[in-house]
Amino acid sequence: MMRAVIDTNVLLVANGRHTDVSTECVTKCVQYLQDMEKAGVTVIDDDYQILSEYQRKTSPNQPKGVGDVFLKWLLRQSGNQERVEQVSLTKLAEDKFAEFPDVVLQQDDVDAPDRKFVAVANAHPDKPPVWQAADCKWLDWWTALQDNGVRVEFLCLDDACRFYLNKFPNKPLPVLPD
Repeated sequence: MMRAVIDTNVLLVANGRHTDVSTECVTKCVQYLQDMEKAGVTVIDDDYQILSEYQRKTSPNQPKGVGDVFLKWLLRQSGNQERVEQVSLTKLAEDKFAEFPDVVLQQDDVDAPDRKFVAVANAHPDKPPVWQAADCKWLDWWTALQDNGVRVEFLCLDDACRFYLNKFPNKPLPVLPD
């Protein structure tokens, strides 16, 4: 069964709210969310930090996009353990969690709002992947996260690479996942 922690940018791309991504990226994010809705298990935290972020950045009460529709479905399913699994996080400080697998990476590298996704994936016994759409900064983190047991699944690797080269023109592209 498909199981994942879903970064907010997947919902935003599926909503068409990331104008610079390719049509293929939008299509893939839409497909992944629809597949998750049909037969997957979404992993979130039991303090609803992930759901709260989704709600702040989408419009579940007036769904217009696939990401909005997915969030509305997720809110309805949040108590259904067959479709939504919740893990507890131990908050050490604002945006810092005991379940984050690498203290240095949490302190210095991974953006504060993204840390909860990593901590949730690491806290879950099955270590589901974190779905990432086109946030290029994850290209710098994925190998260290993988070394610590957290997989990042790039749904739009070509877009992430393009954004990375634009954002960091003097840096070479990091090692890419297979």
